[in-house]
Amino acid sequence: MTMKLDFIDLGKLCVSKANMRFSKKAPDVTDILPTMRRHGVIVPVLVRRNGSPETFEIVAGARRFHAANVLADERRAAGQEVDPMPCAILESGENADAIEASLIENTARIDPDEVSRWECFTRLIREGRGVDDLSTTFGLPELAVRRALALGNLLPRIRAAYARKEIDATTVRHLTMASKSQQKAWLALFDDPDAWCPTGYQLKQWLLGGQSIPVSNALFDTAEMKGIVSDLFGEESYFADAEAFWTAQNAAIEQRRAAYLDDGWADAVIVPPAEHFHTWEHQKAPKRKGGRVYIDVHANGEVTFHEGYVTAKEARRIEKGETIDAAPKPVRAEITGPMQCYIDLHRHAALRAALLDHGGLALRLMVAHAIAGSPQWSVHIEKQTTRNDAIADSIENSRGEADFDAARRKVLALLSLDPDEPTVCGAGNAMGSALPLIFMRLMVLGDDDLLCVIAVVMGETLASGSAIIETVGQQIGMDMAPYWQADDAFFELVRDREVLTAMVGEVAGEMVAEANRSEKTKVLKAIIRNHLDGADGRENREGWVPRWMTFPPAAYTARGGVGTVEKAEWAASSIAQSEAPDSDEEGPDETGSGPDNAPSGGNAALAA
Repeated sequence: MTMKLDFIDLGKLCVSKANMRFSKKAPDVTDILPTMRRHGVIVPVLVRRNGSPETFEIVAGARRFHAANVLADERRAAGQEVDPMPCAILESGENADAIEASLIENTARIDPDEVSRWECFTRLIREGRGVDDLSTTFGLPELAVRRALALGNLLPRIRAAYARKEIDATTVRHLTMASKSQQKAWLALFDDPDAWCPTGYQLKQWLLGGQSIPVSNALFDTAEMKGIVSDLFGEESYFADAEAFWTAQNAAIEQRRAAYLDDGWADAVIVPPAEHFHTWEHQKAPKRKGGRVYIDVHANGEVTFHEGYVTAKEARRIEKGETIDAAPKPVRAEITGPMQCYIDLHRHAALRAALLDHGGLALRLMVAHAIAGSPQWSVHIEKQTTRNDAIADSIENSRGEADFDAARRKVLALLSLDPDEPTVCGAGNAMGSALPLIFMRLMVLGDDDLLCVIAVVMGETLASGSAIIETVGQQIGMDMAPYWQADDAFFELVRDREVLTAMVGEVAGEMVAEANRSEKTKVLKAIIRNHLDGADGRENREGWVPRWMTFPPAAYTARGGVGTVEKAEWAASSIAQSEAPDSDEEGPDETGSGPDNAPSGGNAALAA
């Protein structure tokens, strides 16, 4: 497709029907008029001859043509000369070529991203252009220009991530409210794959300390108020200090309420943020018939004034001709919210300092928190879940589960809790409401009973399959033999012939294992069962526990993949590193404390 460039008078041009923007109605060109007034037509329109050598029809560029006509009328009215239109003349007269050219020009465009626009606008500002100049030149509202320039407040890495579409527009908008230090802190979270990084509206909560209150919701004059942050797009401002906002807002609400009462309303009821005013629960009533004003206060600081309402019940009384009395005035609290906060924090600071001298009481308090929970304590119970019914049955019928269940029932009785509760932790509790009661019951228990409670609580919350299982088991010299015997579930789960052969060696001897090395797993399992049961003439082998389940555990092969062994090795390595003495430090003396030098009176510290 060949073409040549030329300047053609506007009077010799018209819009072709092959133009994808052809319409009998002139299009809106207000967005490109400012640029064309300043710089003229920068990009030539595509035209072709329409049957005569002097006239042409526009294949692509209809909006530029209509805008040029508007500017031509302005110039003629001002007595100025009208410039011709720069055109690219298509040599081909085929309709298909014209339609292709129109479609290509109108679709093969990529609008600049916001970061690229910011870079260009910044260069123009440095060259002396103002915001109003950019707004006029590019036909953009000043707010759009300021929004683009606001990206300059962001750290370069944030702008780059935004340009790569790794950060959405809402997140960027809120980041423009952040200080450089806050932006750096946010980037650290953004770079950490294991950290939670706030984005979108969660970022606004993160920046403003959890409560975002728009300045537009204030009923008071904010001109002299400090602690207001604005996004640099110029669209939103927020109170950084929520407490200062509510102090001023509540005072303004009281003033408005007093003004309503002075104006003759029966009452002005303040509906707090925790409640809501529902119009369907009320009916309109004029002031002369006892209508009230309901001042609906929202958690984000917004206040809505509902004038002239009564309850549905009162509306029925009004229909009967009865009068309604004004609602009783609420009793003013003895102290304000900030004073209550002052009292609470001082009492808290004093009490926790005093607890330092009451170790036994503090221990009971800690156990009570583990049982009942609190806003600061969240304890999770080991649910011992499995999808395998055979495993579930095996655990339920084990000696360890039976012994622990007996101890649990004893503790439930000690604490006067329902004996049918499945666990001690969380028993009879709803969101920490049982905490004081559990604490007072623990206070009357002796040390032995308290230790029993602690053991059960710890057992209920001890994570299955964790490294601490290995550490504790080795510390107490745990012997699995009294608590476990090979059952059907165990034999069903053991399927490796190399492992089964090694187990045969443990229960029947190496000669038997070697003689049966090539046998199928079914035969190997039968040999192990017969020795454990003393059946089929086999020597009875009592107290056998597979290596995986001993403390410390071990593997049967070098292939690895035994979780208990890996956890035990990790725990042993961590303990060895922590206990390694510094070369510059002196070793413990002969009377140093340790497992064999524990202080006497082990329960003395439990006394309250």
